[in-house]
Amino acid sequence: MGMLAIILSLSLLMLLAYRGISVLLLAPLMAALAVLLSGDGAFLLPIYTDTFMGALGNYVMQFFPLFLLGALFGQLMADSGAAQSISNGIVKRLGTHHVVLTVVMACAVLTYGGVSLFVVAFAIYPISRELFRQANVPKRLIPASIALGSFTFTMTALPGTPAIQNAIPIPYFGTNSFAAPGLGIVAGLIMLGLGTLYLQSRVNKAALHGEGYGTHTERETDAQSDTGTTPSMPLAVALVPLVMVIGLNALFTYGIFPAMDLSFISDAFDNVTPSRQTGLWAILIALLSASAWLIITRWRHWQDLKTTINQGCFGSLLPIFNTASEVGYGAVIASLAGFAIIRDAVLNVSPGNPLISEAMAMSVLAGITGSSSGGLSIALQTLGSEYLAMAQQAGIDPELMHRVATLAAGGMDTLPHSGAVITLLAICGLTHRQSYGNVAMVTIVLPIAALISVITLGTLFGSF
Repeated sequence: MGMLAIILSLSLLMLLAYRGISVLLLAPLMAALAVLLSGDGAFLLPIYTDTFMGALGNYVMQFFPLFLLGALFGQLMADSGAAQSISNGIVKRLGTHHVVLTVVMACAVLTYGGVSLFVVAFAIYPISRELFRQANVPKRLIPASIALGSFTFTMTALPGTPAIQNAIPIPYFGTNSFAAPGLGIVAGLIMLGLGTLYLQSRVNKAALHGEGYGTHTERETDAQSDTGTTPSMPLAVALVPLVMVIGLNALFTYGIFPAMDLSFISDAFDNVTPSRQTGLWAILIALLSASAWLIITRWRHWQDLKTTINQGCFGSLLPIFNTASEVGYGAVIASLAGFAIIRDAVLNVSPGNPLISEAMAMSVLAGITGSSSGGLSIALQTLGSEYLAMAQQAGIDPELMHRVATLAAGGMDTLPHSGAVITLLAICGLTHRQSYGNVAMVTIVLPIAALISVITLGTLFGSF
């Protein structure tokens, strides 16, 4: 009955989330349903107040600064005109002859620089809409182009990315955001190369069949696309905060923190191990510094700085609490007797190679929750110590475990019920029927291919 309870609650969570019901409500309700069906109804209230809320609170406590600064930085980039300037600069250089590559690269530059994927989608859609219309390329390919540039390699593969997916494994494996840089670059190139080739083949096929942009009414005009209200910024200046995020992150990760004696922190805080936290601290310092640079250097150009800051801060709340609620749900599921069967099955998938087991666990949980960060957090919270022990026993570098975890979580997370997919399609004014097939190809199939490649290379040659 325990397994049935978990499967039923997970199925309902996916179905109702797909229908648009907030996981803030769904997560505790489906967790309660699983508890009741498992026969533990007498413990329902303490499970909610202790297990569910405890896991939710721990996640918020650990990662809220990253969500907050990430959202703030993204809003500052958008309202300062920097995001628009970068996008326009890429468009001018690549033009309308390679519309897919243009959109992908614009999204990639922004997300790798620390701009939230939702901010990127809102900023890039009006540009991509005009590009695709001018080139007479089907509009239905826009979501896949945006998703390839912002949902995939810049979030999970490229070393140094400040994305939350790349930060979550740090405290569990004692790594940093640049973990397994060579393998990350290989995975990124696979996703970028194959994804661009695939989408270009769709463009060519549409042209062969005489399919153009098409007739659309949804989201064909956008008040936010009126660039007259957005401050202008030279491209070189607009790139500075992105360079700061990546550069300062690397400087503190490899230069400043390793050169410092941080033992005084461990002496003062019993629960803090600096070696497991410096990776997160480096990202926070980089985002804060870049945000401060934008505010100070653009001081005379802000239309309403207070509103920008408030919108950025408020914009962090829903994403983190959505994810934290999913983490709370996962903690409740992990506490049920039926989960032991799932746990043992996953851990024993490939006893000789924990990379395969880890990849499966991350993929399954990311797919169930419709969130790479949510699935990653649940999996590492429940199985992180086991995987670290298995890696040490097998002589596997924790950096390789880190990279495989992020890549795996970034594959199945874009199933149809994914909040990111639903939001992206809404921004573009398109439906699942029109665009989801191509989105799934570039965000699920190709990332899984990249994951398999990394596992193979990592098994043969180790981390690099």
